[in-house]
Order: sequence, then structure tokens, then C-alpha cells
Amino acid sequence: MKYIKSFPLELFFWITALVLLATANAHEHHFTFCPLANLGFENWCPGCGLGRSISLILHGEFTESFSQHWFGLPALLIILYRIYTLTKKKDYKILTTNR
Repeated sequence: MKYIKSFPLELFFWITALVLLATANAHEHHFTFCPLANLGFENWCPGCGLGRSISLILHGEFTESFSQHWFGLPALLIILYRIYTLTKKKDYKILTTNR
């Protein structure tokens, strides 16, 4: 049986985040962990707009994305570059056990 012993957890989180943003509907209000949005400051939260902006880019709505947060496209490019650098590392150890 083979399994990856040192797969980077960060890579898993970035890919999962992008998949969730790609499947989310940015036009609907959804549950959030954001303390500012939960306190009622929905119109002023730099992080919430960034997530919606990336979601809209992944749906091809670039103009609306820019209106949500101007840093959405650069943030997405930075995340994609980080995923690329994490996948290029070849030092993942594979542990093999024979049964």
C-alpha cells in the first residue's frame, strides 16, 4: 500500500478554497465566519469582498468582480502561483508497505 507521507497541507487548503469559490454563488448571501459581517458591518469588510471577487472571476464576471474588490485578480494570480510552486516540489516522501 502506498500513501503520501509529507503532502503539503497548504496545497490541499488552497485547492479546496478555489474549488469552493468556483462552486459558490457570489450573488447570494451565505454563511460566513467573518466577525465584521456577523456584527452587521457587511458593507465594510475587505476580506468578504475579496472572496466574492475571486468567485466572480472564476465565473467569468470580471466587471462585477472588480466592483466587489479591486485586488481579486491579483489575489487569484498569487494563489495560483503558490499552488504551482507547491506542486513543483518533488520531495514528497512516499512510504511503501507490502502486505
